[in-house]
Amino acid sequence: GKTFKKPRRPYEKERLDAELRLVGEYGLRCKRELWRVQYALSRIRNAARMLLTLDEKNPHESQNKLDYVLALTVENFLERRLQTVIFKAGMAKSIHHARVLIRQRHIRVGRQVVNVPSFMVRVDSQKHVDFSITSPFGGTGKPGRVKRKNIKAASSKKDSGDGDEDNE
Repeated sequence: GKTFKKPRRPYEKERLDAELRLVGEYGLRCKRELWRVQYALSRIRNAARMLLTLDEKNPHESQNKLDYVLALTVENFLERRLQTVIFKAGMAKSIHHARVLIRQRHIRVGRQVVNVPSFMVRVDSQKHVDFSITSPFGGTGKPGRVKRKNIKAASSKKDSGDGDEDNE
């Protein structure tokens, strides 16, 4: 089915400014990523409103829970994105760096490597977000390009240094 919904008025100044601020703050690729989250939220809110109109056995308890659902904002959803979680955890230098790390398969959630920046991180799996086993950032994986170059340079320097001493 549908995954996003375009805004009704294409050139509404207020909305354009608000969207641009969110896109910048959360490092989204395009406005469609934002519209996708807004659409998901609107579907959830509609369902909650429908449930509120139906009267149930225990109306008070469910009322509170549904109020929590209706109080959700787009920011709440954007905060749960893997990209934002990585940046807030200090694993990336910037929100854009976080996105690049995820796309380059440096990030895992639990045992699974995830390369989708919009992956919604659950609260219980937030503590399992880490660098992947093969990633040079994790410390256990193979060294990155610069480190490999430095190691190679150091070893060749050492070899040539030993050779000079033998000749003398």
